[in-house]
Amino acid sequence: MMFINSFQSEWLKKKRSLAAWLVLVGALFTPSIILLVRIKKRAALPTVNLAEDFWQKHWTTTWESMAIILLPVGIILATGLITQLEYKNNAWKQLHTTPQGYTTIFFAKLSVILVMMAELFILFNVGMYLSAVIPSIIFSNVPYPSAPVPYRNFLYGNINYFLDCLPVLALQYLISLQFKNFLVPIGIGFIVWVLGIGMLSWQYSYIFPYIHGSLDFMISSGHLKREMPINLQVLAAIYFIVFTAAGWILYVTKKEKG
Repeated sequence: MMFINSFQSEWLKKKRSLAAWLVLVGALFTPSIILLVRIKKRAALPTVNLAEDFWQKHWTTTWESMAIILLPVGIILATGLITQLEYKNNAWKQLHTTPQGYTTIFFAKLSVILVMMAELFILFNVGMYLSAVIPSIIFSNVPYPSAPVPYRNFLYGNINYFLDCLPVLALQYLISLQFKNFLVPIGIGFIVWVLGIGMLSWQYSYIFPYIHGSLDFMISSGHLKREMPINLQVLAAIYFIVFTAAGWILYVTKKEKG
């Protein structure tokens, strides 16, 4: 019950930040662009929508920018925003006087960020579907995509990408709890992400957790031919556990918490 109350409290705090808008904009940005492009090029849609591989191509097109850019960048920003709420309002000491342990506070905040990421995935998938079917609703000469939606493949793909993001979230959370300056964890996150992107072609690039989503997309879409020595999602789960444990230890043992 204490954890639930703590989670609800942290969730209410989130409404006073830009994090909620970041989730909404980040989730619908790419589907909106694709929808506008499809409407502009609606003359070609009758042929495109009747292709047997329509949904797979639409999935690949929609996920490209999300997996490589928007997801890691969004997580870096959102995690910093959530953690910065206490520093911004000078409220850490007030929070620590409440009848809840450090562990409860730590995991309540982490859970809020995880739920926000789940929200982003749900909204993104809704946006992806709508960007595919809206042209057939508003234009009589555009047929509804005839190919069956591969729900199972899409579900597995979403789970994989979600797992790919967990190390980024955990490490950014760890860093954000250690610095009062909002720009420090943001800067570190961007530097590591850009470094990883620059080393995508390196055979050991999978050690950079910030580009697991990029690698996953590049390999699954056929843009990168490579055999991974370890399952990316398993490695991501290991990273997540290690980073979360390290973040918790650093938080509960930190002498000056805010």
